[in-house]
Amino acid sequence: MIVARTLAEFRAARLQLPLPVGFVPTMGFLHEGHVTLVRQSVDECAATVVSLFVNPTQFAPTEDLSSYPRDEARDLELLQAAGTDLVFLPRAEEMYAEDHETWVALDRLTRRLEGSVRPTHFRGVATVVSQLFHIVEPQRAYFGQKDAQQVLVIDRMIRDLHFPIVLRVGDTVREPDGLAFSSRNTYLSAEERRAALILRHSLDLAERLWLEGERDAEEIRKEMTELVEQEPLARLDYVSIADTQTLDEIHAIDRKVLVSLAVRIGKTRLIDNAILPPGESLLARKQP
Repeated sequence: MIVARTLAEFRAARLQLPLPVGFVPTMGFLHEGHVTLVRQSVDECAATVVSLFVNPTQFAPTEDLSSYPRDEARDLELLQAAGTDLVFLPRAEEMYAEDHETWVALDRLTRRLEGSVRPTHFRGVATVVSQLFHIVEPQRAYFGQKDAQQVLVIDRMIRDLHFPIVLRVGDTVREPDGLAFSSRNTYLSAEERRAALILRHSLDLAERLWLEGERDAEEIRKEMTELVEQEPLARLDYVSIADTQTLDEIHAIDRKVLVSLAVRIGKTRLIDNAILPPGESLLARKQP
């Protein structure tokens, strides 16, 4: 496994890789969700590239950039074991010049959900992923459904900017008790970790109501909200039942929908989601 820390080092190593190249962009502090995507790329592609970069432009000034967890040595061990061929570990100065002023911004898809709470977040995400796509030049890119809105944003960017890349979306990987893997789970105390299960419980409630025949989206939102509010350590940011293509909130579940929520457990903000009907894929078109 080659580790490149500059653009020049990376581009020299990238030229030696066989095609197709799979790419897994990450912010490091890897967990089983990341590693599952890497293994999927290794299985499907001739070579796999992973980036480890805590992207400063997707953090607002009040967010946790300085305290975001990092463990480079452990990350590299995990990537080596998973079969990664090339790791890109740039410094922020390598990605953003002092006079950087070019941004990739999507309008409609980023107004809602996470974008309504973190208005600058997706501009940073779209910009850095666009940069990485140009640098890595992958044939396939791997993202997890846990960040469902991010997946939809990247899918739209790939289409709108004509990137010759196939987007592959991995299922949300969960711990044995159902909590979705997240780098921010490490912030939780033992009591908060228990309370965090309320996210999965609320999604299970939505699925159960749908299976029982409930199609009134507002009724499901109401019952999910009431369940979350029963957890003393939880503060709800939003509960959403939205069209999977536009992220518009819907009234009647007469199509495939994304059920998602964001909850603050203590000082830690967690997100999770599910698709109804169960078993449907997030993207509008099937992945090749």
